[in-house]
Amino acid sequence: MNRILALDVGEKKVGVAVSDPLGYSAQPLTVLPRRPHANFLGAVKALAIEYDVSLLLLGLPRRTTGQKGPEAQRVLALARELTLKLNLKCITWDEWFTTAAAERTLLECGLKRRARRKVIDKTAATLILTGYLVFQQSNNRLDEIKQND
Repeated sequence: MNRILALDVGEKKVGVAVSDPLGYSAQPLTVLPRRPHANFLGAVKALAIEYDVSLLLLGLPRRTTGQKGPEAQRVLALARELTLKLNLKCITWDEWFTTAAAERTLLECGLKRRARRKVIDKTAATLILTGYLVFQQSNNRLDEIKQND
């Protein structure tokens, strides 16, 4: 299995996390600026090549009502663009409160505000990817159980 690259897409910055080759764990990687757009696309492409990525996973922000707002529409448009320009499968995954969870985790670790700002986006990307990996592992276990019945 190749790795998965997860993106927590914000207006100004994008947090990036990567899975291990077997898809068991997620590690924070970096934070990329969104502008200029061409540089951002190039940076994602370079990371995808460097880490032998087979899937891009973008966090999909939803409103508390579950509806997709303008932020979600921008992420969906970016997912389509990345699929076309990088020739990689790209899916979205619910990022429900991952930035708040990342903030809470970093506070519990005792990081000061300045230090948290530097890592919160890639920490949120790691939480998005971890949620996806746990879901995939659970589905794989259920498939194994069904086959053994």
